[in-house]
Amino acid sequence: MKKLLLTLLAGSFLATPNIKRWRFCLVFLGLFIAHPGYSKEKQHEKIIPTDYSKADHWLSLPAPVKAVDVFYVYPTVWGNKSTPDNPKAPVDPKAIPHICAITDTSMVKGARLTFETQATAFETVGNLYAPYYRQANVPSIMGNVKKEPLHDVKAAFDYYIKHFNNGRPFILAAHSQGSGILMLLLPDIARNPKVYNRMIAAYLIGGHVQQLFLDNANKGIPNQSQKLKFATGPNDTGVIISFNTRSPMWRDRYQKSALAVSPDLVINPITWTRDETVATTAQGLGSLMPYNDNVEPGHLSDTLTHFRKVPQYADARVDRSSGLLLCSTAEEAYSATIKTPEGISINFAALGPGMYHMFDYWFYYFNIRENAENRVNKFLGK
Repeated sequence: MKKLLLTLLAGSFLATPNIKRWRFCLVFLGLFIAHPGYSKEKQHEKIIPTDYSKADHWLSLPAPVKAVDVFYVYPTVWGNKSTPDNPKAPVDPKAIPHICAITDTSMVKGARLTFETQATAFETVGNLYAPYYRQANVPSIMGNVKKEPLHDVKAAFDYYIKHFNNGRPFILAAHSQGSGILMLLLPDIARNPKVYNRMIAAYLIGGHVQQLFLDNANKGIPNQSQKLKFATGPNDTGVIISFNTRSPMWRDRYQKSALAVSPDLVINPITWTRDETVATTAQGLGSLMPYNDNVEPGHLSDTLTHFRKVPQYADARVDRSSGLLLCSTAEEAYSATIKTPEGISINFAALGPGMYHMFDYWFYYFNIRENAENRVNKFLGK
C-alpha cells in the first residue's frame, strides 16, 4: 500500500501543473494518515516530548471562566530553509533542520498570529488552551509529523486533561498540520470514554478526513457512541468537522488525481450540511479579512497583522466527488491573487492558483463562531 500511495503521489504531481510540488504534498497528508501503515516510527527512536508543566510552553493558558474549554493546535507557520548560523548561505538540504525548536522565534510569531485569527473564533464559547509544539516544515510533514509534532501535542493534551480541564466539556480546534496531528490523536481519545464523552466537536479544518481513516480508527470499538464520526448537520455533537477551500478550477484537478480514490469528507461552513447546494454570501455571517497588502506570497508575514470583520466574502459549495469546498466569489480569472473587500490584492502564488488554504478560517470565521456556539448549547442542553 505504501508503494501504491507513493505511485499515486507521483502521478498527481504530473496531473497538477503550475504548482510547487513540495507544497502539494500537503494534500496527501490525509492519505498517509488514513492508512494504518502510515509512517511507522522506528522502534529505536526515542523522542522526549516537551515539558508542558512549564507555562512558557503554552501559547495560551487561561484562567478558566467558562463552562467549556477549547484545545487549539495551530497550522504550519514555520518553514526553515537555511541553517541558523548563516541564513543566507546555500546549504546542503540534508543539513537543514526539518523540525523547529519549541522556542523558535518565527514559529512563535506565526503561532500567535494564527491564534488571533483562528482560535479566537471560539473565544465566545470556551477557555482557549493552546500549546506551542515543535512542528515540521512543509516538505517534511509526511515523514516527521509522527515524531516531535505528535509527541508534543499528545503530551500537551494529556497534561491539559490531567491538570487544567477539571471535567469540563471541550472542543478540539486546529488547522492544517495541527488538524493532521489531532487526527492521529483522536482514535486514542475515542477509546477513553471518560474523555471522549466530553468532546463537543473536533474542528479539524484544513485537514484531510477520509472515510478510510474513520473505518480504520473505529475497528475494535464495539460501542457505537464511541466511534469517530463526521458531522452531518449543524447540531450534532461528538463529531469531526472539516473542509478544504479551493476555487472551482480545483474540482477537475482533484478528480483527475489520486485523491479521486479516497476524497475527503467535507461539510459546508455556512449551512453546516453535506449536500451540494451552493450557500451564497447572503446566507453567511461574515468573514475576517486582512486589510493591509504587505504580504509575502504564501507565507504568514510579520506585517499581516490587521484584520477586520467584513460582510460574508466567500460563498461555499460542497463537492463530494473531489472532497473539496468550492468558493467561487474569491475567484479572479483563476489567478493566485485575492482582492479584499477594500480592494487590496494579496498574492499567494506559492500556494497555487485558487488554493485558499490560508483562508479556511478567515473566509468563514463568524459562521464557525456561531456554529460552535450552537453545538455547545446543544451539548449543554440549553
